[in-house]
Amino acid sequence: MILRIFQLFNRFQRPHRGIKGRHEPLLTKRQEFVLISFALGIGLMITQLLPEYRYPMVIVLSIAAYFGSAFALRKDLSGVEFFTLLILPTLFTAAVTLFYFLLPLRWITRIPVLALYTLGMYALLLTENIYNVSANRTIPLLRAAHTIGFLITLVTYFLLVSTVLAFRLHAIPNAILIGAISAVLILQILWSIDLETDRIQPKIFHLTSTLTLIFMELAWVLSFLSVKSTMKALFLTTCFYSLVGIAQQYLAERLYKKTVIEFSSVLIIVGIVFLFAMNWRGNF
Repeated sequence: MILRIFQLFNRFQRPHRGIKGRHEPLLTKRQEFVLISFALGIGLMITQLLPEYRYPMVIVLSIAAYFGSAFALRKDLSGVEFFTLLILPTLFTAAVTLFYFLLPLRWITRIPVLALYTLGMYALLLTENIYNVSANRTIPLLRAAHTIGFLITLVTYFLLVSTVLAFRLHAIPNAILIGAISAVLILQILWSIDLETDRIQPKIFHLTSTLTLIFMELAWVLSFLSVKSTMKALFLTTCFYSLVGIAQQYLAERLYKKTVIEFSSVLIIVGIVFLFAMNWRGNF
């Protein structure tokens, strides 16, 4: 249905003639990425002016990010890509918007975040476009896209988990919410290794389920520990980096002993820092 709407839009879009009399769109794909990123950045800035509507603004801006990304990638979008390609721009927007409300009410602190979001959204649209094209044919930029996509996924995960932990909920709600966030982000980042548009491979579902259960258990345990929510979010994000990174290498058939050691060493170092940051007296 969404794709049909975009196809109709393209049919009535005013073209201009390019070389050899061929019709070309008024805007290139990169120009569309810039305009969509800039428009979403303006929307994020408007949330500064409407603090009383913060949560409705999060929903509105996230929906705008979904449909804006779908419009930008409309040419080759099909099948499961309506979820796997579009969920990260949506959650990235929601994460930054929620984090935006936690910043001090000064433009000097919010403008850098606004600029980083706009640049990040542009980079994310480029990345998702590479995934979209690579689903049909292999291109050299795919490895760079995997790196950028994983990095933005980590940022999104950290911001969303930080927001959940900031509410100081009980252990069970923490486990459920963080489990849901983990499941969605793990599924899309593991799919980016496979890039099959018709369906998601069962092994990806199995890995996602296993890792989600691990993160739910970690969130449940961390809810009882006396440590700052930022450190909890950092520890969970490090676990996400290590475990999901290993899962990616496994799917890509590049899982070697050296790779496991590299990912595990990061987790061990952050784990040691986390233990030192913990308040062993048990005062919350």
